[in-house]
Amino acid sequence: MNRWIVYQRERFPIAGHGPLVAAFSASAVCFSSLVRGRVAVPSIDALVVAFSTSFLFFLQLRIADEFKDYEDDARFRPYRPVPRGLVTLRELAWVALSGAVVQLLLALWLAPSIVWLLAIGWVYLALMTREFFAPRWLKAHPIVYMASHMAILPLVDLYATACDWWVAGLRRPPPGLYWFLVVSYLNGIVIEIGRKTRVAVDEERGVETYSVLWGRRGAAGAWIGAVVVTALAAWQASARIGTQRAMLVLLAILVSICIGVALRFVRATASGGGKSIELMAGVWTVLMYLGLGAIPLAYRVWRAAR
Repeated sequence: MNRWIVYQRERFPIAGHGPLVAAFSASAVCFSSLVRGRVAVPSIDALVVAFSTSFLFFLQLRIADEFKDYEDDARFRPYRPVPRGLVTLRELAWVALSGAVVQLLLALWLAPSIVWLLAIGWVYLALMTREFFAPRWLKAHPIVYMASHMAILPLVDLYATACDWWVAGLRRPPPGLYWFLVVSYLNGIVIEIGRKTRVAVDEERGVETYSVLWGRRGAAGAWIGAVVVTALAAWQASARIGTQRAMLVLLAILVSICIGVALRFVRATASGGGKSIELMAGVWTVLMYLGLGAIPLAYRVWRAAR
């Protein structure tokens, strides 16, 4: 058990991922409810299934990375859990498979007919694990690599939202929901660039960061560009539930803070200078999701109860 505690602390910290996944999944369910015109507290069943399934998907994504990166990790990052022998790929494969069984049982419990949406996510995850059968080509085209791998996020989000609209009897997503899926995709890019942007002293041999690919200023600029594009998509999504004015204020504040963080990063030289962008990417994502789903629904439920 100690091995797995160490593994999660190093590669999948529950304390860090839990709040992000909770905001992601709860707001997906809440936004779906709002966009189809229903103002009510979502069912506990829908929230539990959306959160648990999403959390396991993110864990499976981490495990998929362990398989994809094994050779590079063994060569350049022997301190990581798998290369140093803390856990094995076989053990991780069983964890991922066990997670899939739990996901399936939750889907059958919530609504058996929703399983096909779950299967779409599994299929795409399997293709990602195999690098779409073109690993060398993808590694030679990092932007395409990132764009193709981020597509898993709207698929996970589609399932999370379906815990509301599919269970309610709809057989296609309600109008306007696609903007929320676009936000999920773009938020993935914000997080991806944020976690792979570092100051020069923290760069590692064999680790392909965006700060190496584009330079520190280029990576910071790309991150801000992703933040701005995500903000525009989030504003469009908020317009579908009638909260665009409040969302505009939140977005203006968040974008301003992100710009300040990026400017500070460009000037940083000490080790750990890139952590501010990674941290802000997480804060941005949590507040973005809460502002789109959970907070607007909670406010309207409160207003209706007065």
